[in-house]
Amino acid sequence: MNQFNLATASVGFIGVGNMGEALLSALLKAGTPASKISFSERGAERSAQIVERYGVTSSTIAELSSQSDVLLIIVKPQDLETVLDAVRPTLKADSLVISFLAGKRISTIEAGLGSQTSVVRVMPNTPTLLGAGMCIVSFGSVINDIQREYVRNFMKACGKFVELPEELQDAAAATSGSGPAYFFAFVEAMIAGATDMGIDEAIATQLTIQTIVGAAKMLDESGKSAKTLRENVTSPKGMTYEGLKVFAEADLNSLVAKAMKAAADRSREMA
Repeated sequence: MNQFNLATASVGFIGVGNMGEALLSALLKAGTPASKISFSERGAERSAQIVERYGVTSSTIAELSSQSDVLLIIVKPQDLETVLDAVRPTLKADSLVISFLAGKRISTIEAGLGSQTSVVRVMPNTPTLLGAGMCIVSFGSVINDIQREYVRNFMKACGKFVELPEELQDAAAATSGSGPAYFFAFVEAMIAGATDMGIDEAIATQLTIQTIVGAAKMLDESGKSAKTLRENVTSPKGMTYEGLKVFAEADLNSLVAKAMKAAADRSREMA
């Protein structure tokens, strides 16, 4: 176990869709040799693409579960039970199982694999595809310090991460997991608002995207809060003030909170 790290652990991927491929790429960049990585993917054409692109090995779920030090489950939530049934008979002792499934609890996976299985639950978001993800990590009770450090180093390669108790996973997923979609919806609305005022759609898109990119960069690098940055842009009775007043009158805070609660509630229903 002392040699269990990113460079030495054998890793099995169950599912290599867009998110699975992003995680695979991050793992390779973090120092895991391609020779240490195997995967199982339903589509023959997709499997061939992954082999050619990354030099990793295609395998069966049974082989992955028996040979992998780390087993990543990256399938649709409704497929979890089938995957657990396939993994359980041959699961390697002392394996670390990392689930990337929305809404599925650690206890569900432990029940499907054995209560002494080391399980970690991770909720990534789509910017992980660009190495700029925000991942939420919750550790099961049967995790040792070496496994915990492995997960932390892996997550660093994906972007940023926070560690939270599992009971906060649904709320956090409604923030960072669903958050990119809220953001994209707001961008769509800004573009539509600009075109309604006569700006060409292509120019409206350019204006909106660069404005949001720049604002995000200020948030990330200035060290100032969103409140302070907003106030710095807002002159009393100025144009920004009038625009923000419309949001306030529509109770934007309440609307956003309601949307996030709906997402979190749905995550709980999926458990």
